[in-house]
Amino acid sequence: MFKIFRNAWKVPEIRKRMLYTLFIIIIFRLGANIMVPFIDSEGVNDLFTSTATEGTLFGYFSMLAGQAFQNATLFALGVSPYITASIVIQLLTIAIPALERIAKSGPEGQAKISKITRYVTIALALVTSYGYYATLNSQGLIDSTMPKWFTMVVILACHTAGACLVMWLGERIDEKGIGNGVSLILFVNIISSVPSILESMLNITISLGDILGVILALVMMLAIVTLVVFFSNSERRLPVQYAKRQVGRKMYGGANTYLPIRVMMGGVMPIIFANAIVSLPATLALLIRGRFQEWVQKWFSASSPIYVIVMFVLIIAFAYFYIAISFNVNEVANNLKANGGTILGYRPGQPTAQYIRKVVHRVTLIGALFLSFMSIFPILMSWTGWTALRALVYGGTSVIIVVDVALETARDIESETTMRHYKGFLA
Repeated sequence: MFKIFRNAWKVPEIRKRMLYTLFIIIIFRLGANIMVPFIDSEGVNDLFTSTATEGTLFGYFSMLAGQAFQNATLFALGVSPYITASIVIQLLTIAIPALERIAKSGPEGQAKISKITRYVTIALALVTSYGYYATLNSQGLIDSTMPKWFTMVVILACHTAGACLVMWLGERIDEKGIGNGVSLILFVNIISSVPSILESMLNITISLGDILGVILALVMMLAIVTLVVFFSNSERRLPVQYAKRQVGRKMYGGANTYLPIRVMMGGVMPIIFANAIVSLPATLALLIRGRFQEWVQKWFSASSPIYVIVMFVLIIAFAYFYIAISFNVNEVANNLKANGGTILGYRPGQPTAQYIRKVVHRVTLIGALFLSFMSIFPILMSWTGWTALRALVYGGTSVIIVVDVALETARDIESETTMRHYKGFLA
């Protein structure tokens, strides 16, 4: 990977894009440290670093936004509203024929979809910031010296504007940087939590002298990263042969290639969907006191077996759901047929589609089981009672996001570098 970036740095145009991306990331990190008025940032940090928010939507937002969310800064919401809006619009384009026609109408239609996504992002940012404000207010972390309506308007405006600015920064990276703008911002958010993890490692080693636990946690983290890299790059390749056809005096086709079916085709989307559902009871328990809160803490807390089982099943279900809406098997089979391609041993058309569907279902099951394991692995480690492991084991979802973004960015930069260094057949 370092060789890829070193070769890319030698190309002036790519170097300019990389420097621009670095500039945007610096601006983002500055905004992530600007405090919002009327909020007790130290109290917020104590709240979100405690076990009170485990298994809630706020714990999930804290994972995506890192220290910015835990300190209630300007960019506390991060890219969460934009990611949620993108998922909602993607689902609606399948459910609503009018949006589907707009999405398939070329660049102009994609521009309209992007505009709609921005408006939905603003709406979701307002809703999320109000929930954030209501939670902090219920915990007594809002300044009460000013009028209540004034502090609410200021906090909502700051967090909503911050979410919109983060969305704009991501689009600038897509346009003038190296691409994957929102993913890179998410990557930076998660990486920003690494110093606190290293500090926790040092504190545990000094206070408990649990050197064995620290070493074991580091080995486990290395093993998790290796597994994520392996599964992220794994794919099932279906052999495809294209028939020869003559156009004028030239002969086309006759090549042998393959159709790649990735094991983790849906990425972390199944985990995001599952987290959004299983976190609702614990999130409501923060706002609704009494018997409901006691029931959630007893039966549906983040460390309960019921929570783990529901999370495991939902991730598998959403993995199949996301593949069903994002990968059209019939369309792939029809495209192969139209271009004269056939999968060896299967007739073009419906038999090919059935075979591809069977392979996709089997491959998806492997990826879904891996995602489920990675999601519940930190919870299983917390059951061991080993303090070092509870504090040091990095969340599986975070590792998948970080590794996925790093690999995707490296592939994009490598393809750009190869394209600019390609000298052609006659060179």
